[in-house]
Amino acid sequence: MKIAISTDGDYVSSHFGRCPSFTVIDIEDGTVTSKEVFDNPGHQPGFIPQFLHEKGVQCIVAGGMGMRATGFFNELGIQAIVGVSGEINEVIEKLQQGTLTGGESLCKPGAGKGYGLDKTVCDHSDDKCDH
Repeated sequence: MKIAISTDGDYVSSHFGRCPSFTVIDIEDGTVTSKEVFDNPGHQPGFIPQFLHEKGVQCIVAGGMGMRATGFFNELGIQAIVGVSGEINEVIEKLQQGTLTGGESLCKPGAGKGYGLDKTVCDHSDDKCDH
């Protein structure tokens, strides 16, 4: 299975669309068979899901993601796992073991485009994403 992880340095990025890069791994029978890092191609509605789909990605792992982005991934048959944080290598180990669990998105809805306000920061405590 080919999996993309929104990446900020050695850590999972708080928001998939604003991450500097994506770490894309291929896991077969619990073993990582390939690992590549791609620069974020740009934050435009629907563009990143299509970009990752063209690379054969079947799952995206991120700290946070809006409902619209989740919808784009769903349309392309890509599973979205949000609420994930930590070092990339630890996340990859959990993916290999099948123990990675997601949670609530680290970026809360309600203060972005379409809600009457321009969102300048995420609502999570580490403020790593810069909208």
